[in-house]
Amino acid sequence: MSALILALAAGAVIGLALGALGGGGSVLAVPALIYLLGFTPVAATTASLVIVTVTSATALIAHARDGNVRWRTGLMFAAAGIVPAMLGGLLAGRLPGPVLTMAFAAVAGVAAVRMLRPRRARPVTTVRPGKAAAAGAGLGAVTGVLGVGGGFLAVPALVSVLGLRMKAAVGTSLLVITVNSLAALAMRAGTADGLDWGLIAPFAAAAVLGAWDGKRLAAKVSGGMLQRIFAMVLLLVASLMLADAVL
Repeated sequence: MSALILALAAGAVIGLALGALGGGGSVLAVPALIYLLGFTPVAATTASLVIVTVTSATALIAHARDGNVRWRTGLMFAAAGIVPAMLGGLLAGRLPGPVLTMAFAAVAGVAAVRMLRPRRARPVTTVRPGKAAAAGAGLGAVTGVLGVGGGFLAVPALVSVLGLRMKAAVGTSLLVITVNSLAALAMRAGTADGLDWGLIAPFAAAAVLGAWDGKRLAAKVSGGMLQRIFAMVLLLVASLMLADAVL
């Protein structure tokens, strides 16, 4: 199977997951780029940031039209993550491939466990600035180092820390992810040399189109079932990546 077809197929699956679940799908971009398309871990995390930025920005426009983006809240949350995202982007280029793979596997495993054990949102009446800043900074660091959007972390944080309703949290998380991804990309200019844009561009395009199909799929299939299936796939991928890094 040609690399172009693999890129299109992987992008479609990741976009489908993003559209159906509202976050988490981009976690599969890095392993897909490494194991299906032959990217190095550093190149894969940089390419993933490009894909995440394009997909998130596109989805952000759709959610903004529906009135599900809290711009002021999202920008304040994202502001706390800009510097960590930039520092993380610098750090990623200096980490050995196996270390980066192990770190990514750990985060993917956490995401899978979160999806398998969903928690009910608890409304908050008072937002603690320190806690909100810490959550935003942590998300920015994860985005910068690992090249993931972090929707699986951003949505729960926006609900539990800032008290947003789920639809608003999903829409606002896309704003946060877009800002953090752009900040991380700004510090990865050196790692963008030699990237295969002939594969990244169709990958990103397929992810964008897949996200629209994912929205339609979510209306027909139980969200809980989709989430459990995706979590099991993600857990398997995390285990394989960890084994690959250790062995």
